[in-house]
Amino acid sequence: MNGLAEPISDQGAEGLEMASRAKRGSRAGARRWVRRIVMTALALALVPVVLTVLYAPSFVHPVSTLMLKDLATFSGYERRWVSLDDVAPVLANSVIMSEDGQFCFHHGIDLGELRGVVDDALAGEATRGASTITMQTVKNLFLWSRPLASLRKLAELPLAVYFDAVLSKRRILEIYLNIAEWGPGIYGIEAAAQYHFGVSAKNLTRRQAALLAVTLPNPYERNPAKPGPGLRRLAHLIERRAAKSGGYVGCLQ
Repeated sequence: MNGLAEPISDQGAEGLEMASRAKRGSRAGARRWVRRIVMTALALALVPVVLTVLYAPSFVHPVSTLMLKDLATFSGYERRWVSLDDVAPVLANSVIMSEDGQFCFHHGIDLGELRGVVDDALAGEATRGASTITMQTVKNLFLWSRPLASLRKLAELPLAVYFDAVLSKRRILEIYLNIAEWGPGIYGIEAAAQYHFGVSAKNLTRRQAALLAVTLPNPYERNPAKPGPGLRRLAHLIERRAAKSGGYVGCLQ
């Protein structure tokens, strides 16, 4: 050895070339997977965008993700679609006053409520719900309930704004009332009215409407047909609010 590097043998050079090719192939494979993931995410994001437009006509009767889950698991469900014209106005008013008093005035998101939630979170206090009827509708139609609730909430915001921009308030409420869950396997206001009170949605009384409205946040634990003292108090409050709803429900006229 005279201090000079020995020349690389043909076999060694071939090995280096193969290693280099493998490295380049690995990088190319990683890029392909990233592209596939991005394209899949974009395709999934386009689904609600397209479906929202398709859901605009009144003759289209959308189903929720929970209804699809019940079908997939062979659980079955009860749902009878009714137009908003065939729902007692007091029921629509009660749901708005219970779930989203600013429904007729916001554009899918109640910014005042949302700011309150952010302020509470920054202050380390327990946060309250800020979901609008529009947000609940897009969640029921396109998203999931659990897990990753925080991620779902982020997805709800732009979807709710878009949904509100494309559909009328009446159509949004009509869809919501027909896909909301009012008990295990009981979807929509017509099935709920028949199941809990034995009447059609059009013939609900003020008291029945209020009880159904306050059941929505937790239909598995709250039974409008057999309300406890707490549920009766809530229903009484919503019954009074619905009677004075006036301009709060003007977008339904």
